[in-house]
Amino acid sequence: MEGQIWFLPRSLELSSFQAYKLRVTHLYQLKQHNILASVGEDEEGINPLVKVWNLEKRDGGNPLCTRIFPAIPGNKPTVVSCLTVHENLNFMAIGFADGSVVLTKGDITRDRHSKTQILHEGSYPVTGLAFRQSGKTTHLFVATTENIQCYTLSVKDYPHLELDTRGCGLRCCTLSDPSQDLQFIVAGDECVYLYQPDERGPCFAFEGQKLVAHWYRGYLVIVSKERKPSPKSEFAGGDPQNSDKQILNIYDLGNKFIAYSSVFDDVVDVLAEWGCLYVLTRDRKLHALQEKDTQTKLEMLFKKNLFEMAINLARSHHLDNDGLSEIFRQYGDHLYNKGNHDGAVQQYIRTIGKLEPSYVIRKFLDAQRIHNLTAYLQTLHLQSLANADHTTLLLNCYTKLKDTPKLEEFIKTSESEVHFDVETAIKVLRQAGCYSHAVYLAEKHAHHEWYLKIQLEDIKSYQEALRYIGKLPFEQAESNMKRYGKILMHHVPKETTELLKVLCTDYRPAGEREGPAGLEGRKANPEEFIPIFANNSRELKAFLEHMSEVQPNAPQGVYDTLLELRLQNWAHEQDPQVKEKLHHEALSLLKSGRFQSVFDKALVLCQMHNFKDGILYLYEQGKLFQQIMHYHMQNEQYRKVVEVCELYGEQEACLWEQALGYFAHKEEDCKEYIAAVLKHIETKNLMPPLLVVQTLAHNSTATLSVIKDYLVSKLQRQSRQIEQDEQRIQKYREETKRIRKEIEDLKASALELPSVHFLCGHSFHQHCFESYSESGSECPTCLPENRKVMDMIRAQEQKRDLHDQFQHQLKCSTDSFSVVADYFGRGVFNKLTLITDPPPGKLATVLDAGLQRDLLMHTKRST
Repeated sequence: MEGQIWFLPRSLELSSFQAYKLRVTHLYQLKQHNILASVGEDEEGINPLVKVWNLEKRDGGNPLCTRIFPAIPGNKPTVVSCLTVHENLNFMAIGFADGSVVLTKGDITRDRHSKTQILHEGSYPVTGLAFRQSGKTTHLFVATTENIQCYTLSVKDYPHLELDTRGCGLRCCTLSDPSQDLQFIVAGDECVYLYQPDERGPCFAFEGQKLVAHWYRGYLVIVSKERKPSPKSEFAGGDPQNSDKQILNIYDLGNKFIAYSSVFDDVVDVLAEWGCLYVLTRDRKLHALQEKDTQTKLEMLFKKNLFEMAINLARSHHLDNDGLSEIFRQYGDHLYNKGNHDGAVQQYIRTIGKLEPSYVIRKFLDAQRIHNLTAYLQTLHLQSLANADHTTLLLNCYTKLKDTPKLEEFIKTSESEVHFDVETAIKVLRQAGCYSHAVYLAEKHAHHEWYLKIQLEDIKSYQEALRYIGKLPFEQAESNMKRYGKILMHHVPKETTELLKVLCTDYRPAGEREGPAGLEGRKANPEEFIPIFANNSRELKAFLEHMSEVQPNAPQGVYDTLLELRLQNWAHEQDPQVKEKLHHEALSLLKSGRFQSVFDKALVLCQMHNFKDGILYLYEQGKLFQQIMHYHMQNEQYRKVVEVCELYGEQEACLWEQALGYFAHKEEDCKEYIAAVLKHIETKNLMPPLLVVQTLAHNSTATLSVIKDYLVSKLQRQSRQIEQDEQRIQKYREETKRIRKEIEDLKASALELPSVHFLCGHSFHQHCFESYSESGSECPTCLPENRKVMDMIRAQEQKRDLHDQFQHQLKCSTDSFSVVADYFGRGVFNKLTLITDPPPGKLATVLDAGLQRDLLMHTKRST
């Protein structure tokens, strides 16, 4: 009231400066800037002035006043009722008692950068102003004693909207924080209203005459009177001289409870600073209200079992999930202990992800609480936090409750919504006897092995299992047919055989067989499926014959098994006509050329079943002629033995000898066959006569007459051969005598002259010697050997001329005698005269060819 502005720091040391000459009526401290706006009077009368102070700068010890301007709407002097400034320093609004609102736009700290205009005119005093910034949109709420309006300042011409036809008193409106969506709060006598820029929001019924409304950290602070006062002034705020008790209530609008309530004597104002609420009363006392920490608040609520309120409070204080989970657990325990199991399980469900599921499951294992356990386990699966044990437990709950709809709903969720281990579910359902559900689950999630296991072992639906295999991809169809083929063949042999035919020729899954013809299917190895046909020889034969027809390059095992099967059928058949047909089939298969690489195996099969024609055919193909003959010998088919010799005797001559020995050992009269054999042996001269006689001597029935013709013929042939040999001997003797005479003549007569003779004993015609001799003084025949000797002599000469080397070794050696002896042995000290060297001096010119020959002869003799 004396024109001073006071500062009260946290240390509570007061200081002030003279802001106005008379009095200060309004102050507004910006939150984001150290700027203070004030309204006061320097002169008597209605002359309010607005001053803007920069508290960071000083002017003679006082804050710097950056701007002063009169606060009257136009030329009408009137009292200022309220003041507000936008945090961006671009807007300032001043409300007056005559219902006018003046808006200053631009930099509020400077005159030249701002513009002032009348925004609002009315007949009711302005009791409250508040700026609301949402994105780029700026609104100004204007409260009077009779209505509430909102101006849009970010749009040209500032359009406005009347939100309500009821108003409020001074200091009875405020703006909430973003937690309540920046709503404009108006405290009327009956209710508290919340407003959005375009509509009225919710309202709260708070009784009592409202004196002060203030927003602090998500709380609405209201000072009110209990009794309704009589109107003593035009402002609804009441008579300030009234000393009735006043109630301070702090409301949590989000959680809908009263956080604090107390009675004060004549509250002047409620202030928020330094994290506390301060209540100033007219008895010159300042009360500090400190907010309790979140944990203390929760514990207070827990003691009162106000768990829902505790949960809401924790969420509004942004408590983490661990803290919320603990509240849910305590709430659940509270409800469980009270016997409210349905409510308890709902709270426990909210702990999923934080609280160990076993804590909850143990509480509901009682059969009477199985519904609650089911609900908990369902949610556990929906949140994908269930393990295999939880799945097992849930499915057992469904089966115990016989809740088929829930069970089907659980297992028939879409592929993307499966929250359980499918294989575990299949096992549990199978164990519980829910085969249809287990089969559905296995088919849907492509657990082929489980599907087939249940169909074949439990449901015994062999046709369905076979159909299912036919729809599988090639690898899985092949492996499952190997695994379950015997069972299927035993119960549905025809259909199984047909599927195997397709699988081994041109397999495509059932849904793709009608697809494009150009796509070639895959083929399995038919040999691997033969064991499946145990005890089903008819189907095996059909399968193998089909494979041999459609696949000429089928594995060898197919043909081996087919041959064995045909031979078995032939061996056991009694009907002659059918047996003949089977005989033809087996023989044609042998002659197909499919057994060349497994000759021995085919032969063993034919021998096992005594298949004569097959054995003989294989012997012939293998060129086993002796085995063919032995086979006939064993069966005592004499004519066949002779025929074999006739057919294959050219390729294997010993067959006739073996045949002769065979007939010789026979007790029966085999003269006819022995004669035939002897005739061939004689013709081909295969055996000596003595050996023939010795061989036949073993036959007790054979007489000399059997071999009479053979011996006579043989002796006659030998006689003719002797005569021919004697004639040839005489001829050779005469030829030898003639050749010896020619040799003697050649020795006695001389060679044709002229000739050249060498001391080595070689002689040559003169013209022959000159035509191919390299040197006139050397024998062409001995020249190569002589050259080797000459090369060795030259090498020794080179070594003995190494005089410097000899001298060096002689000086350096400790045994000089050894060095001299070594070089002496090499011939270093000998002087040789070679016959190939020309004689020294004039002798070279007078020596003639005769002298050279004498020297050569002398040297030769010396050597």
